[in-house]
Amino acid sequence: MNILNFFHKKALALLTSAILLAFLNSCGGGWWAPADARKISPNSKERVKKNLEEGKGLSLKKMMGNEGGTNYQFASSNPMWRATLDILDFLPLANVDYSGGIITTDWYNEGTSLDESIKITVRFLTNEIRSDGIRIVVHKKRCSVQQNCSVQKISSSLEQELQVAILKKAVIFEKEYNKNKPKYKRKNID
Repeated sequence: MNILNFFHKKALALLTSAILLAFLNSCGGGWWAPADARKISPNSKERVKKNLEEGKGLSLKKMMGNEGGTNYQFASSNPMWRATLDILDFLPLANVDYSGGIITTDWYNEGTSLDESIKITVRFLTNEIRSDGIRIVVHKKRCSVQQNCSVQKISSSLEQELQVAILKKAVIFEKEYNKNKPKYKRKNID
């Protein structure tokens, strides 16, 4: 049993070494190829562009098979997202998924009617501030004394009011962001 275990360890070490050598050799000319400073541009953007054109670089877009021009934003810089969270801040949130573009509140009861609760779902269809960029759905749950509950989607003025409030707040956030956005001037280095 010890001899078999010994050979397994040797085979694993040999396989690991072969993979490591193959990886280092694929870098071109061994794992270290010094560059000639006279032939390489000091501008990093030009070097990156040249390397990508020659296929030397690693592109996440290519790895994922996505050649489209997708624009990702962080949640804190998306005015629609920030505005929605600001408007719905009085409600308990059940699901907040930025990558999926959805915010769902938990069931909420104002206390005026003990047998009725509402749940609001906001779906983001785009990052742009547009009236057709979000879809708001309101569900109402009505429970009887015996705890028999029925849930139904309702159409009410609440959807429209929330949409208008979110869009107004998003415009304010967008103006504030553009006003405070740092303006960098490109220096020409010659």
